[in-house]
Amino acid sequence: MDLLRIIIAILLPPLGVFLQVGIGKHFWINIVLTLLGYIPGIVHAVYIIAKK
Repeated sequence: MDLLRIIIAILLPPLGVFLQVGIGKHFWINIVLTLLGYIPGIVHAVYIIAKK
């Protein structure tokens, strides 16, 4: 399941974070990072998923 979440995180970083932690501070941080730059959003999303 984590592999699927990582693939989703690469395509849509906020969705990957949402599937892992729901709507919380990490979700909103990821939305801001994705808006500022797509790559930081991906890095943050993969980190959140791998940290589990």
